[in-house]
Amino acid sequence: MWVKAIKVHELGGPEVLSWEEVDIGDPKEGEIRIKNKAIGVNYVDIYYRTGLHRAPLPFIPGKEAVGVVSAVGPGVTSFKVGDVVGYADNPMGSYAEEQIIPASVAIPIPPAIDYKTAASVLLKGMTAYVLVRQAFKVQRGHTVLVHAAAGGVCSLLCQWANALGATVIGTVSTEEKIGQATQDGCRHVIVYTKEDFVTQVAEITSGEGVHVVYDAVGKDTFQGSLACLMSRGCMISYGQSSGSRPDPVQLSDLAPKSLILGRPGLMHYTTNRDELLQAASEVFASIMDGVLQVRANHVSLLSEAARAHKDLEARRTSGSIVLIPDSQRL
Repeated sequence: MWVKAIKVHELGGPEVLSWEEVDIGDPKEGEIRIKNKAIGVNYVDIYYRTGLHRAPLPFIPGKEAVGVVSAVGPGVTSFKVGDVVGYADNPMGSYAEEQIIPASVAIPIPPAIDYKTAASVLLKGMTAYVLVRQAFKVQRGHTVLVHAAAGGVCSLLCQWANALGATVIGTVSTEEKIGQATQDGCRHVIVYTKEDFVTQVAEITSGEGVHVVYDAVGKDTFQGSLACLMSRGCMISYGQSSGSRPDPVQLSDLAPKSLILGRPGLMHYTTNRDELLQAASEVFASIMDGVLQVRANHVSLLSEAARAHKDLEARRTSGSIVLIPDSQRL
């Protein structure tokens, strides 16, 4: 079966995202085909495009989408044509009008949640769930520092941590993003391009530091993040938008305050279907209960994925970016 998709034949900038026809075939044993309705854009898509994360060339990028089942392969009894499903993280290939995935990774989408919202929140929401409920269990009374607080995952992370009773300190790149960070539960917002966030955090916490730092920025914030932690604090690194963290990390940097450093990945917290559905259900319940407000602030056609990548890399976005297949228009 031929569909339109974004394909990467060589590593590089947004210009390597090629809009072309591809043959995806038919679903095999245990697989389903999805007609995508909304596709989530995540920073990890940029990592694969540039080669920071490796995938065999050529490949179709994208690790998150929501759509309608258009065909089922032999042996599939859990889904039927017409079901609304989503998926996140693996396999890669969501930047396409249709795609084939294992039925075992498909997540039923509740009727109360629309395509765009679901595609904005599946990967990011489950990541936020892992970060605040499993990798480090945020509790009432904790003080939390979240870098890039207006970003897709971070927006949800701030809301969740605030709902759990933590005092959230957020950093943002521009003054224009202060409002959203505040709405998302940040009691204090630091514009890190104008202020030294280490100094500001020390003032806010009266020199005590924070219990946990959530850092998806990487190189530019790594050492400062460690400096912001209180004794026995925890740094959760889950991205590197500014470049790679120190490699290797010097364990001696952790010793003076007995710090803990973690690098969690969603795939290791959703190793079976029960864990996957549990994470998704926590996200859906939090949306329907009003704990999470999903911000799909940027919507583009799938063929315009290169522009979406440019905006994301240039930090011109806030909240989530969603791509809509061109056949549906906007």
